[in-house]
Amino acid sequence: MEDIVKTENTVRDLIAYGLEKELIGADDVYFAANGIFDALQLEPEGDFDPHGGSAGRPLEEMLGELLEDAVSRGVIAGGIASRDLLDTRIMGILTPRPSEVTAKFAALEKESPEAATDYFYRLARDTDYIRTYRVRKDRKWKAATSYGDLDITINLSKPEKDPAAIAAALTKKQDAYPKCLLCVQNTGYHGRLDHPARQNIRLIPMTLAGESWFMQYSPYVYYNEHCIVLSARHTPMVIDHNTFVRLLQFVTRFPHYILGSNADLPIVGGSILTHEHYQGGRYEFPMARAGIRQEVHFRGFEDVRAGIVEWPMSVLRLRCADTGRLVELADRILTAWRNYSDEEADILAFTDAAGRVCQGDYAALAAGITPHNTITPIARFRDGMFELDLVLRNNRTTDEHPLGIFHPHAELHHIKKENIGLIEVMGLAVLPARLLGEMEALRQAMLDGKDIHAIPELASHADWADGIRAAYPAYRCEAVADTIRTQGHDKADQELAGIIEKEIGVVFSKVLEHAGVFKNTPAGNAAFLRFISCVNG
Repeated sequence: MEDIVKTENTVRDLIAYGLEKELIGADDVYFAANGIFDALQLEPEGDFDPHGGSAGRPLEEMLGELLEDAVSRGVIAGGIASRDLLDTRIMGILTPRPSEVTAKFAALEKESPEAATDYFYRLARDTDYIRTYRVRKDRKWKAATSYGDLDITINLSKPEKDPAAIAAALTKKQDAYPKCLLCVQNTGYHGRLDHPARQNIRLIPMTLAGESWFMQYSPYVYYNEHCIVLSARHTPMVIDHNTFVRLLQFVTRFPHYILGSNADLPIVGGSILTHEHYQGGRYEFPMARAGIRQEVHFRGFEDVRAGIVEWPMSVLRLRCADTGRLVELADRILTAWRNYSDEEADILAFTDAAGRVCQGDYAALAAGITPHNTITPIARFRDGMFELDLVLRNNRTTDEHPLGIFHPHAELHHIKKENIGLIEVMGLAVLPARLLGEMEALRQAMLDGKDIHAIPELASHADWADGIRAAYPAYRCEAVADTIRTQGHDKADQELAGIIEKEIGVVFSKVLEHAGVFKNTPAGNAAFLRFISCVNG
């Protein structure tokens, strides 16, 4: 009896939360309460009244109590997947119907695009689609580098994806329902142990380049208002003329957002290549703050300002008030890059089945020919002008660099081995959760004056740690005890933690340098200009 009363009180509190957040109205109270009890497989007492709850309790706390009750009664298993399926079902009961959300978004957009997205983003958090209490656990900091401050995140809310698994997904038979996490069929889906429930997800329909697309938010929120714009069709990623059209149409409609696309080839693409989608949001990335290293000019496009961006990767920035002109020039650059080879710079557009350089035409690829060149594009509206950043990519591999010539090389894999997708390209490192524990253990071992090479679980960081000790003599094995004695343990610990974070940022800048097809050297800059000349014919 006592447990039932506690659960009933928690349901009351959750109903009060739904009312306060305007997820439900007064007429929905009994309907919502009964839906929650149904999800919990629990009959309330005969005189149960859902009114009178406390709206001020943390959502995580209320859901946690309901989940513990369900586990104790054997309704669900105790694992996180089972818990997530149930609490999503519960929150789906409180989430407004898709048609209601679409109508409210449209009404608010008449006031301003910002008002519409403010509402939609708040809804994603209030309905627990964005689990803010998990995202809050991510470690984030800025690291000063020669390219400006880079954003670093240690991801604690999303599992890592292996590059080989990402590539394999392209050839995997797509017979599940929904076919992937980005399909519109996820709306309201009950979920499985191997596929998250999505009763609380809502999508905003829109038309881009004459086709049906949708906008939603990412549940992992790597940056402010991290949105995903996805095709209504389950079709593989592609970078083409219409990509540029869609990106610029979106930022025309939502000028306070940026929008970009992952590349469409394995290794240099993102974690999902099987469903066409873009990512954007209300955030200024480090790459957007980077200036122009060298202005360039494209014949016939004198009205478009263009330049090579001062960035570790190879980026062309185009600026113009006319989106049509930007699309036209971007398409010309993409077409030229798809077929461009420069063996002196290790850039080969095509290889045959044996990995040998060969001639090809991207528009009419022969059987057995593999293309390697693509682009990661990003669109924004700034200072009254539209911008397109075109990041040149190449995914060729060799025996020396089996994961990619223009991919983090082996000496950096202890920090970052995964694909360098759109978010990393723009200067935000999404690093694996394993690093948090490894960096804490490394810091303690360095404070203890230990030989990192002799610690198996830290051996991958040993050479890097040697470099840190060489750069910061106070933390060498023979000096660290004196440093602790002089500064005090807490101050030394804090200082070393800051040093390690800074050096992680330096590694990330090198990761981006490795991913750049034209290096920031005299030879690399000359090679970049050779490509510009090729575009100009």
